[in-house]
Amino acid sequence: MSTDLARYRFLVTGVGATPGLGLTRSLLRLGHQVVAADCDPFAPGFFLPGVNAQVIPHADDPAYGRILRGLCRQLRVDAIVSGIENDLVPLLALRSALHADGVRVWLPDAGSVHNCVDKVRFHQVLARHAIPTPRTWRPEEIDRIPHGTELIVKPATGHGAQHFHHVDKREHLPLLCDIVPRAIVQERLHGTEFTADCLVDRDGRPSAVLRRRELVKNGLAVVSTTFDDAAVRAEVVNTLKAVHATGLCCVQGFIADDARVTITELNVRAAGGFALSEAAGADLVGQMVRGLFDLPVDHDRLTYQPGMFLANAIKTLHVGHADELAVLHLTTGALT
Repeated sequence: MSTDLARYRFLVTGVGATPGLGLTRSLLRLGHQVVAADCDPFAPGFFLPGVNAQVIPHADDPAYGRILRGLCRQLRVDAIVSGIENDLVPLLALRSALHADGVRVWLPDAGSVHNCVDKVRFHQVLARHAIPTPRTWRPEEIDRIPHGTELIVKPATGHGAQHFHHVDKREHLPLLCDIVPRAIVQERLHGTEFTADCLVDRDGRPSAVLRRRELVKNGLAVVSTTFDDAAVRAEVVNTLKAVHATGLCCVQGFIADDARVTITELNVRAAGGFALSEAAGADLVGQMVRGLFDLPVDHDRLTYQPGMFLANAIKTLHVGHADELAVLHLTTGALT
């Protein structure tokens, strides 16, 4: 772990989801202060010891930017780290204003973020670079799908396995495409799922920790194991280069029984199970902080031990009286 860094105050968004919760824990463990932010007053990250809990508007609320900037000024935040996709696009729009306020945000350029957030665009980018990725169709292209293809329907901008459906009968496709927001259809893949926890420095050099997703529930790997594989690593690095990734991110895909590698997505945030990568020796968050504050990323600190495993389970973070939630009500609306 990094021990040579100054101590900063971070605002972490999306602390109601596993990635934001994990980022908060790692930053606290490194000695930093954390403003834990989420639109849900019941977000688990609010109950971590030592955080400053702040309910913020949903990312599509017109007041989001004003309130977030006001919080950063009031609480003297040094940097914002997003733990959820919803906040990426508004943070892009706020980046210049936040920079003027002295608040750092480390994200790729707007085109790269949109190419990752939108799964149709992501498919198109990978196809142009000849990187294996699932065949993908829009709802109006259903008639072009070859018969006998196993399929899934999911949102083009979804996350966390929300609105994800396996298609058992082809005649169900129109209904699923109608009820799933911004639906896309993809071929269903089989094999071993994997995640690569990645950090790309400001010069474009990547490091990646590979994890098999041994048991997946609701989109989260609850059991995972670190491994190394040259073919998987090569496709992960090709993907990072194709979308011009920078900073902390994660790549997901499948390894088929015949060892073929297919990339399914790239998330411009930490993965839910990145704690295993840190436990296996990779200083992901510590080196992310270095890069965020324009210090060289030490890739030697991002090596890891294959064969390590992690099992996640639901944990009770806090038990208390409901009156405690009163302090988490949205009180930041007056901030300017």
